[in-house]
Amino acid sequence: MSTASPYARCVADLHEQGYTIIKDLVTVDLIAALGTGLDAQFAATEFSKGSFSGAETRRFAGLLKRSPHVASLVEHDLILRISEEMLGPWCDHFSLNLTQAIELTPGASQQVPHRDQDMWPCSGFVDREHGMEFLINVMWPLSDFTQDNGATLVWPGSHRRQDELLIAPEEAVMAEMAPGSALVFLGSTLHAAGANRTALPRRGVIISYCLGWLKPYELPWLAYPPEVARQFPRSLARLAGYRVHRPNLGTYEGRCPSLLLDGTVETPGAVDALLPEQEELIRAWRSGIIDPEQSDARPGQSFLSATLDRDVQASHG
Repeated sequence: MSTASPYARCVADLHEQGYTIIKDLVTVDLIAALGTGLDAQFAATEFSKGSFSGAETRRFAGLLKRSPHVASLVEHDLILRISEEMLGPWCDHFSLNLTQAIELTPGASQQVPHRDQDMWPCSGFVDREHGMEFLINVMWPLSDFTQDNGATLVWPGSHRRQDELLIAPEEAVMAEMAPGSALVFLGSTLHAAGANRTALPRRGVIISYCLGWLKPYELPWLAYPPEVARQFPRSLARLAGYRVHRPNLGTYEGRCPSLLLDGTVETPGAVDALLPEQEELIRAWRSGIIDPEQSDARPGQSFLSATLDRDVQASHG
């Protein structure tokens, strides 16, 4: 019997297979309360439009303002640790990408297989040798996920076969699971919602996290404007976008947007948000220590980004 911790097993599965199923991660009572609280919103939401989302599905987002139970999923300790392991090496911090509830109604057809990272054009130019990931998805079932009602299809190992747009259907597995469990998979993993061939809807919640320097699927400042985010614990607000990503990305009036959580509306002036190694590099340049002839930056690359490249390579060397 394996003695590895749940965290170690999950990380190993993600590296090897591109996905993992964690059973009994939260209580069934928590999921039941969440599902009940979303019933009215499901009933009020129109069917999706377009060939990707599916005409027989209902989707709505901004879940942190729709149910107090969502925060327990978003900030689950094990999920955040896994996200830090898979995303942390490639960013100053990771951020919330999406919170969305999904219902596959009876008769819903299978979704087209896809990789969620493809929404970012730069994902096609990453250094795959180092295993760079853009996104972590967590699917939380609100009802049983079965082969018949549209359980998520995942293609094991597809994160290491990114040159293949599609992979044979027989290589996919059904992520069957019960409420309280969670399917965790990489943005580079090929997957799709299955077809619902039953008489009942299949409901779930997808929560995803992305590199903090990417534009997220769901714009957090519109989903959770300051008057809403001020009601969140500070850690949750930071995940939802109220945190500057060093260097100087995602600011408000040149400062960390967290100032809006305190009700600050004046403009006291810009404040740099740089990584320590960048501050050191600037000090060295100002003191004349840096020799331009020794620069190892690529053509068109700034010396600040060259420093970040060296740090990433060192951390994976």
